[in-house]
Amino acid sequence: MENFSWKKYIEILWHDHRGCITGFSAGFIISLSILVFGFFKTIFVLFFAGVGLFIGNKIDNDDDLSEIAETILDYIQKLIPPIFRR
Repeated sequence: MENFSWKKYIEILWHDHRGCITGFSAGFIISLSILVFGFFKTIFVLFFAGVGLFIGNKIDNDDDLSEIAETILDYIQKLIPPIFRR
């Protein structure tokens, strides 16, 4: 027991159970956020965090953001009834 190292133990746990640790942590933080701030405020923050993650991923991959924005705006325009379109 003399050679026991918490750092080594945590590294082994992280290597062997990365998905479980990440899922548990995310679930715990989301549930705590819902209890403290409320459901809709938490959903609002998660939505915009997802949007930021999406945009950041596109920037990291050197994708053209103007094409993506144009595609999204075309899709939104199809959802709008014809009477409200320009």
